[in-house]
Amino acid sequence: MDAPPNFTYVDSPDSLKSLVRKLGKTERIALDTEANSLHQYYQKVCLVQLTFDQENYILDPLAELTLDPFLELIAKKPLIFHAGDYDLRMMRASFGFVPHKPVFDTMLAAQLLGCASIGLVEVARQYLDIALTKQGQKSDWSRRPLSPAQLDYASDDTRYLAQLADTMRGELEALGRLEWHEESCARMVAAATAESERDDDDRWRIKGSGLLDRRTLAFVRAVWEWRDEEAQRADRPPFKILGNIEIIELAQWSVAHPESELEEGPRLPRSCTGPRLAKLKGGLRRARQLPESEWPERRKRSGLPPVPPEEKALLDRLQKACAGIGEELGLTASLIASRATLAQIAHKRPKSHEALLESAPLMRWQAGLIGPKVLPLFQ
Repeated sequence: MDAPPNFTYVDSPDSLKSLVRKLGKTERIALDTEANSLHQYYQKVCLVQLTFDQENYILDPLAELTLDPFLELIAKKPLIFHAGDYDLRMMRASFGFVPHKPVFDTMLAAQLLGCASIGLVEVARQYLDIALTKQGQKSDWSRRPLSPAQLDYASDDTRYLAQLADTMRGELEALGRLEWHEESCARMVAAATAESERDDDDRWRIKGSGLLDRRTLAFVRAVWEWRDEEAQRADRPPFKILGNIEIIELAQWSVAHPESELEEGPRLPRSCTGPRLAKLKGGLRRARQLPESEWPERRKRSGLPPVPPEEKALLDRLQKACAGIGEELGLTASLIASRATLAQIAHKRPKSHEALLESAPLMRWQAGLIGPKVLPLFQ
């Protein structure tokens, strides 16, 4: 006889009402989600896993349930995540969900405790001596029915989070880093749930396109728009239609071979036939006919801006100071302050603690650590 599942599967109005009643009595909730981003174009939350009061639940949002009472309730409870930024982004996009109570993120705790590996499997092994599996990470969570193995994997994502959070909270308190963690979690929540505005002219600018000339960018844009349209039509992730590297290769070939047929160019995916291939050829033809005035403008390369020579030596000293702080605390220097952050500080040369906070996107605990080391450099 198979062992009974160690979770309750919630996929009916009655089981959801029972879950909401129990949630109303609990103090905090460990939460995780599974989404379909690896398998479909239109991303959505496909499972919500919860553990509270030593009971495990898997809620199925695809079961056509009215989730408003559930979402309103968990928004008022302290939540525990591991790497919660993605879960919060997906819940915001799928349900408009924003938590109103503090969040405890065990991955951020692992970073602030100096863990060499911060994945849930590694952290659970280090702190709880529990062996979890990574099998199931790339499942298609939108398909039904889900297998028992998939559901067991999903349930394990929250099963030990409360115990892990309690253990890590004690270590953070002992090291005087609990306030660091609280501020880091608050920033993560704010970033993950903020309204995002995306420039349409930036959507198609894939990695590597910043090095290309304007003529080639016209072809990159055309192929990207074709890929996006085909991905929407097939409800598949864009990378499963054509990869970013292949987009750039095709754009460069098209510029270099204006008289050649597409069949003579880079090898295309096997699915690129018939109407799909015809639409790609049409997009390339329109890009070739564009006048120069309609070619996309080049943008500054993404990443770190060039550091002026007069600030280079100062930036090196700031990085060395952060490396020293990190070595003393057992933390990576980039966690204390990234090179981009230090470059902004070197440029603005703050002379007080408040000016330091305003000079770059530092949290107060970061400014408190680096201030005594870097402010004297600007006096």
